[in-house]
Amino acid sequence: MASEGISTGIVHSDRRFGVEHGGVRKPIHTSTQYGFDRVEDLIGVFQGTLKGAYNYARQGTPTTAALESQITRLEQGVGTVCFGTGMAAISAVFLTLLRAGDHLVASRYVFGNTNSIFGTLRDLGIEISTVDATDAAAVAAAVQPNTRMVFVETIANPGTQIADMPAIGKFCAQHGLLFVVDNTVTSPALFRPRDVGAGLVVQSLTKTIAGHGQALGGAVTDTGLYDWHGYPNIFAAYRKGDAKQWGLAQVRKKGLRDMGGNLSSEHAHQISLGAETLALRVAHTSATALALARYLQAHSAVVAVHYPMLETHPQHALAKQLFSAGSWLLSFELRDTAACLQFIDRLQLPIKATGLGDTRTLIIPVAPTIFWEAGAQVRAAMGIADGLVRLSIGLEDPADLLADFAQALA
Repeated sequence: MASEGISTGIVHSDRRFGVEHGGVRKPIHTSTQYGFDRVEDLIGVFQGTLKGAYNYARQGTPTTAALESQITRLEQGVGTVCFGTGMAAISAVFLTLLRAGDHLVASRYVFGNTNSIFGTLRDLGIEISTVDATDAAAVAAAVQPNTRMVFVETIANPGTQIADMPAIGKFCAQHGLLFVVDNTVTSPALFRPRDVGAGLVVQSLTKTIAGHGQALGGAVTDTGLYDWHGYPNIFAAYRKGDAKQWGLAQVRKKGLRDMGGNLSSEHAHQISLGAETLALRVAHTSATALALARYLQAHSAVVAVHYPMLETHPQHALAKQLFSAGSWLLSFELRDTAACLQFIDRLQLPIKATGLGDTRTLIIPVAPTIFWEAGAQVRAAMGIADGLVRLSIGLEDPADLLADFAQALA
């Protein structure tokens, strides 16, 4: 059923790929080693000639493979590699596909830990230019002869800036650049980066897809759009068979086998369960976030609200064009910055915690916490005001959440 909806595809994915003993849900495979009746088959696994078999859990299990198939289907790609966290996934992309002397063009508006790994890459001899990716011309102007990759987030965390992905994707295709998009905030329930020409899609499965704050995970999906023949950093050992799999083969071998960033079967199972309610959760949290954003925007104590579906958002038209809803992420600034922490303490429902995409609303002051290490200069360049407050909207009844903000702002 090629035309079936996103939820139908997810909840029936297990049985369509085959489940042991007639179960309707894929079991959890906890074995570390996998044995063979013939030593020739064991050799075949190591040499890549025997497909669909397992060797050592660091490179995958039947449980993680089922989740990978699920993510591939969601992103309409040709393959997925799952990792223990979203940062393991994004680190694997950078560290396995870039080399010393290469150049990366990245959005200036990125997750704090992503910004942190940029520093690590620079120490390893990889050049990085961070630009205002809401302007595709800025990306184009930053490209150098040694540029290999362009990286952006769909909706930037925490400022909600939106990169001009259609124009950037077109530019990358014209110049043979690998376009990598972090789809964590939107998820394939709201947007598929394949539609704007992304070659690789990365995401923290912990957040929107798992969605219950109970399991860590990350994923890298190849959309099949990038021609790996022209990418110079693919090792000779992986330049065989279907070229569409070359990039993922290297990411899997280096990121899982060599770096050990594997996802446990237990967490893969939990993520798969969470994914079954993905579309329902995203619809509810997006609607609540928009209602709260409109309420905050109209309140005299609030000086700025950052949410893509507000008409005042700088990239509102692009958001409407790309996304089917605005997601659970919003941020805002109080007029009285000094009162920010006291206001947060007065709220009863939002949990004062880091993290995103949970069933419960989470709140955090950005500058003194998740972006403290980045420093004032970097925060200013990223548009992060000292009083910026980030919200991850959960599944509470909208009226209850609005009432709580009303009493805290009173």
